[in-house]
Amino acid sequence: MNKFITFLLTILGINGLTACSNAFESIKVDEFAKLVDNKDVQLLDVRTAEEYAEGHISGAMNIDVKQSTFIADATQQLDTRKEVAVYCRSGRRSAMAAGMLAKEGYRVVNLDGGILEWQKTKPTTTIETDIFITKSGKIVRFDALMHASVRMVYDGLEILIDPVGRLGDRTVDYSKMPKPDYIFVTHEHQDHFDPITIDSIKTDSTVLITNVTCAEAMGFGLRFRNGDMRDLRKMIIETVPAYNYTEGHTQFHPKGRDNGFIITVDGMRIYFAGDTEDIPEMDDIENIDVAFLPCNQPYTMTPDQLINAAKKMKPRVLFPYHYRQTDVSTLPDVLRINGIETRIRHYE
Repeated sequence: MNKFITFLLTILGINGLTACSNAFESIKVDEFAKLVDNKDVQLLDVRTAEEYAEGHISGAMNIDVKQSTFIADATQQLDTRKEVAVYCRSGRRSAMAAGMLAKEGYRVVNLDGGILEWQKTKPTTTIETDIFITKSGKIVRFDALMHASVRMVYDGLEILIDPVGRLGDRTVDYSKMPKPDYIFVTHEHQDHFDPITIDSIKTDSTVLITNVTCAEAMGFGLRFRNGDMRDLRKMIIETVPAYNYTEGHTQFHPKGRDNGFIITVDGMRIYFAGDTEDIPEMDDIENIDVAFLPCNQPYTMTPDQLINAAKKMKPRVLFPYHYRQTDVSTLPDVLRINGIETRIRHYE
């Protein structure tokens, strides 16, 4: 009897796998490349975070299929109305992920042969990407460039935050990115304000949004002061203070000079804090969906200050950035207790 039950379970398992595999299509590299050029297609790397960091297809988000939270994370980050293109190292894990996602109602395509096949003829990148979905189903994409430099893409708009071309031995090649519609610069320090890079990437229609000092240095740009709010194309822009208050540190970022930016798109509120400590004004910052908070003293926040700032505004997702040699690895576990998802990206 036991042998018979085992036989039945085996058959059922095989049938289940077959049904699962029929719910998605595996395609070759060239066809997959054409598919992911479509901005409405969600590209998903289901390998480990370590594999993803070593190199991935540009624009791919990363959710490890071997994690027990895979489906929960996927349903939070993926829109069921948009097709999903998945890949892994060789195609096996992504086939499993494709089947799981198909069961959840997603339309899924799998890369046959995985990234091993892709790398034979196509490039990869180490720039990490995160995707969010607005209330009406529009995609907001963030690329972790370096330090405080972030690329944001929303509804056809290309947006760069504090774009810097070189810091030490690290570089960002902006020539491989579309020209920006908007450039935000929080303040004039060289790790945030790079006039040479701005001149090389701007077009006649690029809008620079910055403080008075940087606008004067560039000779153009919309001048924002703390507390300003403007309704621009597809975005509402608010500026909030960014400064040091710790004794002996106030010379780095004096009160009233620098800006943090809250960008609202389709109801999603995104906070780029710039260089600041956990200032009292953060008590009034509310309903933040995604926050980018700095973490390196003496210039910005200690980990404890960042935790305090996060507790004040309670963002749905937090990205520590500008952290250089500061250890931020403990932040996700600490803030998870407060209902804040913390994602560590390479912003050192």
